Amino acid sequence: MKRADLVTRTRIGGALAGSLLLLSGCSSVTAGTPRPVGDLGSGGSEQFADVLQECEAVGDEQIAEAVGADAVGRGFFGAICRWDGIGVAGPIKVTFNWFETGTLEHERAAFEHLGYAVAVIDVSGRSVFQVRQPADPASCGVTAGAPAGGVFGWWVTEPGGGVDPCDAATRLAGLTLNRSA
Repeated sequence: MKRADLVTRTRIGGALAGSLLLLSGCSSVTAGTPRPVGDLGSGGSEQFADVLQECEAVGDEQIAEAVGADAVGRGFFGAICRWDGIGVAGPIKVTFNWFETGTLEHERAAFEHLGYAVAVIDVSGRSVFQVRQPADPASCGVTAGAPAGGVFGWWVTEPGGGVDPCDAATRLAGLTLNRSA
């Protein structure tokens, strides 16, 4: 056998071995049971459980009324949805989040880790968290367990002082809980 043939075979063998090693290193196994989109694996309202429609949990007109704005404009929609409005005292920012596999315990731990003030309040007969950033009295959030699974939260920021952001976030959480019941 010629030296050139031996070198070629060695290179091909090395390339094949490297390719097999690379391919085997890219495979992985994920534990769990696959579920179709929108299946939260628990009971609850089908109206709220449509994962692709979480930003529709409360209508734009209801959001505007809850925060004291003439109207709200829709922003980014995804796991976190945003609206901007103008109230009597200026701009208002509204944020809605829904994490389909989240827990209230995890959310509370995260808020406390960030140094936020967390209080348990009642909204529509349910215990929920009211969250405040101590350094930002113009912002307030309410986080609740969603009947169909996971957690949702509303944050309202009203720097002009036209509405109480905690009252607005609480009203939005109540609307969401009433819709999802």
